[in-house]
Amino acid sequence: MLNTVSLYNMSYQKIVEIDWQHAVILLVNGKVSSCTEEEFMEIKTGSGIFKLPLHVILKKYVHIPYKELSPCRKNIFKRDNYLCQYCGISLDATTATIDHVIPRCRGGKHEWNNVATCCLKCNRKKGNKTPQEANMPLSKTPKPLRFGS
Repeated sequence: MLNTVSLYNMSYQKIVEIDWQHAVILLVNGKVSSCTEEEFMEIKTGSGIFKLPLHVILKKYVHIPYKELSPCRKNIFKRDNYLCQYCGISLDATTATIDHVIPRCRGGKHEWNNVATCCLKCNRKKGNKTPQEANMPLSKTPKPLRFGS
């Protein structure tokens, strides 16, 4: 039996997976309704079987602020779609490297606007230079990755 239920905002944007007990409480209190009648889990109770929908939607819209994520390897690669930002080749988690646009030895920080996914060949070629000095323009300007975007 699945133990989680998908919770959607009134706009049908998926918010989070919640445990089935929390979903029952929201349903009984009238805060959510079923998104679909086809997908449900059966819960045995003292008075019979309760069919709990696997997808529930809030009856009131909840504003969820965007949260900026940390610039860790996984998030940087996700933002850049595992593409080298200099030559454009497709990479995977084992072949991708992180390049600091302004090298750290020259005062560059490990921040969203200063890191990019890069293949090893381009990373070695660029070295401790800026993209302009190395004549290697970025395919797109680095920007933060936000939760929900």
